[in-house]
Amino acid sequence: MKRLILISIVLWGCGQPQQPKQAFEFKEKLSDYGFFTGELKTLTAAGGVQHYELSTPLFTDYALKDRFIVLPAGKSMQYRDSGTLDFPDSTFIIKNFAYNDTAHVKTLIETRLLFKDPFDQRWKVMNYLWNAEQTEAVKWITGKKVPITLLDDRQQRVTTVYQVPNTNDCKRCHSNNGELLPIGPKARNLHAHLQQWASNGSLKGMPALARVPVLPDWKDSVHYTVAQRARAYLDVNCAHCHTKGGDAYNTGLFLEYEQKDPAHLGFLKGPVSAGGGAGGLDYDILPGNADQSILAYRMNSTEPGTAMPELARTLVHKEGVALIRTWIDQLPRNQ
Repeated sequence: MKRLILISIVLWGCGQPQQPKQAFEFKEKLSDYGFFTGELKTLTAAGGVQHYELSTPLFTDYALKDRFIVLPAGKSMQYRDSGTLDFPDSTFIIKNFAYNDTAHVKTLIETRLLFKDPFDQRWKVMNYLWNAEQTEAVKWITGKKVPITLLDDRQQRVTTVYQVPNTNDCKRCHSNNGELLPIGPKARNLHAHLQQWASNGSLKGMPALARVPVLPDWKDSVHYTVAQRARAYLDVNCAHCHTKGGDAYNTGLFLEYEQKDPAHLGFLKGPVSAGGGAGGLDYDILPGNADQSILAYRMNSTEPGTAMPELARTLVHKEGVALIRTWIDQLPRNQ
């Protein structure tokens, strides 16, 4: 009897998941992961690599973005009403950045990986820089300035120096209370994919789709009001820093879509730390007057120390600024 008990204990112990003995190390080349099949630059997803899009994405110099999630075998995401989905350990989130050149050819610049390390259950980040031949992307930690000429959303020719971030830059935007986290893949920003993921077993715990909160598509003027679209735009482009625990927490300007406090949204709120970047203006948002609102002023700048967001862009997003200005101008002046 004692022997049988001992055998049972040993077998039970062998069946437990083993914590890795050391932290994950990112591979040297993007191709080493096997995420894509065929020519690497086509980004043709291999088995188990799931493509997704956001209803309202973050603006990065008119970059074209391809996003993928890779779950560990047999594991699922867990639904959450707020914040990002709950991803299992060993999940990869992949984001590729490219641009349309003047010949309308899609040219890849960088690929960013987020990995949830089972060693400590924390997210880790790494950038991969594409070569000129578009055959490979290599691990790149220090950031880089890449001169490019692209076609914007209106097919206008634009020249800029694209900023590939270093890994510390990534941590600034993705950090909340000192913890690195994904930004975009929240249930309310993923309506186009939730049902499919629930059906194929990739997502657990999802309620009926009608009960899932929705983040408006900022470009959709047919189904959403100017206010809804503007708030969604600010949520995705600004709220990862302008939220409690974010990099811009000390400003008191909180721009989450769910935020209802007029002061936190910047209405008649004086700047805290903008300095000369405030352009001599008195309020983050002066309802009814975009010209006198610091928020619109800083979004419309590319000057260091003035431009907002500080990272992830070198160009003014003309369409985004126009939307925010329209929203501010339409706000009642008695806010």
